[in-house]
Amino acid sequence: MTLNNLALKDQKLFNKYLSLARHELAAFSFSNIYIWKPLFDIRWVLIRENLCVFFRDKIGCFMYLPPLGKAPSLPALNQAFEIMDAINKNKDISRIENVEEPDPAYYRASGYRCSDKYPDYLCSRKDLALLKGNKFKSQRASYNYFVKHYDFDVRTLHPADKTGCLDLFNSWVDGRKMQCGDDIYCGMLEDNRAVIKAALADYRDLGFEGIVVKVKEQIRGFTFGYRLNNDTFCVLYEITDLSIKGLAQFIFRSFCEGLKSYKYINIMDDSGLDNLRKVKLAYKPLRSLPAYIVTRYA
Repeated sequence: MTLNNLALKDQKLFNKYLSLARHELAAFSFSNIYIWKPLFDIRWVLIRENLCVFFRDKIGCFMYLPPLGKAPSLPALNQAFEIMDAINKNKDISRIENVEEPDPAYYRASGYRCSDKYPDYLCSRKDLALLKGNKFKSQRASYNYFVKHYDFDVRTLHPADKTGCLDLFNSWVDGRKMQCGDDIYCGMLEDNRAVIKAALADYRDLGFEGIVVKVKEQIRGFTFGYRLNNDTFCVLYEITDLSIKGLAQFIFRSFCEGLKSYKYINIMDDSGLDNLRKVKLAYKPLRSLPAYIVTRYA
């Protein structure tokens, strides 16, 4: 069976299958899938009218999403594992990531094992835009500090901002790495250099929306994301100059204020990192969105 190399022209096909059901996890987006091309050989194939998406690197091959179809297909599921097994020397690597509720019940009934992955966090857009009440006192104070102490300009992020955004991102990564004592986190920072470059290179074609904040005519903050469904927008990246107090809180609130057509903001997962989890929980999510990994029993 021939696996197709993922290309921008596949977006229409992917959107067709992604729209067959309502999804809450941020992974269920062509934009979210495509930007990983610098780090993975991404392939896809239709098996019994189920779209199957495979990620491969030097470690092995796995499915980034469960098979996407009008109805679950056990033959398609089994065949997808056969494809991974043919690539992986260690068949324990064969797995399906980003399985969402209520699908684990189906996989367990089909003889597969489901284990927890770190969840996404879903927030009220209105809460993030208003920052009302004692629970947002700290963020509100930081926001007000920035507004009071800096002259700034906020505008829509355009593809022409790519160079300025990447310069800021590289500076941001270097600053984070100087403070970082976690090898896994430092590795993730390096991976994201390639991912964010890919996202900005095809920013318009991938349907991203974002804003930039300029201080003294230079981009000191930017953020962007994508529409997940009619109610939910996913914030993919938020990068700010670490030396400017309150800018992170300002840009996040400002971006959410502008997303008036959405009820919810998905602020992604925490990658299993305690410090990132604390940052996300500080914005008082309405709920966490469970995610699971499907494997076989030993």
